[in-house]
Amino acid sequence: MTTTQPILILGGQGKTGRRVAAHLTARQLPVRLASRSAEQPFDWYDESTWPATAAGIDTAYLAPPVGPTGMTQAGRFIQQAAAEGLRRVVMLSGRGVGSPGRDFAVYESNLELEHTVKDSGVDLTIVQSSWFAQGFSEDFFLDYVLAGELRLSAGEGGEAWIDLDDVGEVMTAVLLDDRHIGQTYVLSGPRVLTLPEIAAELSTAIGRPVNYVDLEPEEHVAELVAYGVPAEDAEAVRDLFAVIRNHRSEYVSDGVQQVLGRAPRDFRDYARTAAQTGVWSA
Repeated sequence: MTTTQPILILGGQGKTGRRVAAHLTARQLPVRLASRSAEQPFDWYDESTWPATAAGIDTAYLAPPVGPTGMTQAGRFIQQAAAEGLRRVVMLSGRGVGSPGRDFAVYESNLELEHTVKDSGVDLTIVQSSWFAQGFSEDFFLDYVLAGELRLSAGEGGEAWIDLDDVGEVMTAVLLDDRHIGQTYVLSGPRVLTLPEIAAELSTAIGRPVNYVDLEPEEHVAELVAYGVPAEDAEAVRDLFAVIRNHRSEYVSDGVQQVLGRAPRDFRDYARTAAQTGVWSA
């Protein structure tokens, strides 16, 4: 792929968007970040900010906001941008979207968003990802690690947590090669880990105890809301963890190998690297 137009990064300040933008910038490719703090402010919930963000764009990376309302807005934006010249979209989605046992609002909204983007007429690549390992160092799970308690509602279920650096590399490779058009790639880390096992890995990497506290799903929602998370987003997080809790995420996917030709990084390597940055220093 060659382009003189900027590649639009929807979610430019997010965990994946930052990494994709960094890879593209390192290749001296033009990038337009879409975020509230960008030079041209963008807000999913303020449609007056959309036209300027989409102007002159033919390729975009879409990392939609959490929650059904945010995903609906993302679909509306893509439809509008496609009518104004957007041609190519690489979309981040959730692993298992459309699979049995994921009949929660957040999964249904994610599946609806996939269909909306497809129906907009753009050339689409979908990348479905497992939970991000960096949630424990770059997200609100960070406070749990610092407090020494992972207060989550995953029960005894496991997940094949993926290193976000792998996600960023995959997204960049897919954006820059039109051979990926029409494909769906499913990404995960190389092994399934339960939350007690995650806590043990973090304890070893940090050098102090981190424990897992298993919350009931509604208790989890209440704590997130008290933490300041909007109720709809808190319920979406609960539903995502319900898939883990119900043992429906205990498998490994090969999308990283398919796109990059190598195995994904292990959670243990991520934890060691993160610990060396001092992010978990008390």
